[in-house]
Amino acid sequence: MIIPVIDLKNGEAVSGKSGKRETYTSLETVFDKSSEPIAIARELKKYGFSRIYIADLDAIEGTNSNLQIAGEINKIIPVMFDYGIKNSIGIQNILDRVEKVIIATETIENFDEIDLIFSSFPKDNLVLSIDIKDGNVLGKYITTDFKNIIKKIEEINPIEVILLDISRVGTENGVDHELIKSFIGLDTDIILGGGITLKDITDLQSLGIEYLLVGTALHSGYLNSLF
Repeated sequence: MIIPVIDLKNGEAVSGKSGKRETYTSLETVFDKSSEPIAIARELKKYGFSRIYIADLDAIEGTNSNLQIAGEINKIIPVMFDYGIKNSIGIQNILDRVEKVIIATETIENFDEIDLIFSSFPKDNLVLSIDIKDGNVLGKYITTDFKNIIKKIEEINPIEVILLDISRVGTENGVDHELIKSFIGLDTDIILGGGITLKDITDLQSLGIEYLLVGTALHSGYLNSLF
């Protein structure tokens, strides 16, 4: 299942490549003539998408908030929301507005906070995101490797885990199959994002990965044949 991706910055849907957020520009999408996120969400709903991934780039960078917009979109289509979570503080306020909150390695303060969050809130409303850049786990505050991440997944037993290769975002260069294989077999649903192509969709389904985060390839119309 394809899960559309929208990045928000200053109240607008934006797009870019490889996580270089300072270079992101207004999103051009086949789903709407504007980059207005609520209008785009309405069109995505019409096309039958059942949920949407939203990254609040302002919140992730600690400069602003697009939570209100995410809440409005959640009334249209259920939202998985990356709000740059550092710790458990404020999570309930986010869950009062959106369906799921993303707990990402990029911004979480430490592993203890991951444990606290997954023991304090319903797992149905939490998604653990393993952010990857240049083949390594990305973290502003934590330093770890994939072996430790897999161990943590086994400990907290999340329902869903995102593998988001930020260095491949917006490139349509394909996914890292070897990395993906190291996560196959865990008792969790894997959601894959970053550089996904039409060929990847077929290949990944054969590996048992059915959930894909797709931004550029979807908004450009490259995947029109699938819906």
